[in-house]
Amino acid sequence: MKEVVRKEILFDLSKTIEILKVKEVKDIQELEKLSDHAIDDVALHKDLDLISITVLIYSIYKVIDCFTDKNYHDIVAELQSAKENLHRSEFGKYNQNIKQLFSLVRSCDAKIKIHFQNVMDAARIKKGTALLERGLSIGQAAGLMGLSNWDLQVYAGKRVSFIDYSETIPAKNRLTNAFKIFSIS
Repeated sequence: MKEVVRKEILFDLSKTIEILKVKEVKDIQELEKLSDHAIDDVALHKDLDLISITVLIYSIYKVIDCFTDKNYHDIVAELQSAKENLHRSEFGKYNQNIKQLFSLVRSCDAKIKIHFQNVMDAARIKKGTALLERGLSIGQAAGLMGLSNWDLQVYAGKRVSFIDYSETIPAKNRLTNAFKIFSIS
């Protein structure tokens, strides 16, 4: 793992722990902001470990209301363990922590178990669309998020807002330039 990526993940883990340490109403908005921040790192580094953390944070944000107090405590403890293991560069243990975190999110509620794949797909699509907004191509964004181009295209066509192009040079001047370029009198 690249050192810059490791530092970004450590930052994301620290912020997530800080947000979740004390259960508050504002946690949902803060997790959403952190998830949006993390997607900037994914666009910059295009790293699978960053993608996992981003999807994990987004998933926690989406299902935080269904956690029991025990699950909530277990998630915070597992996040702290993941942070410590990553800090010590013990990647095997860190990967086990991340796997366990996804299991905890998945086991949050029977209803969530049924729809967890939908939550994960929605997280990938939302974050893939955010990558598009940051200038990546549909192929790059879909590949990074583990989606097909088609999956992302359908959603991106409805969601992504492209800046309208407006021409500031009058048409007559553009035509004159075109005639000069092609040597037309």
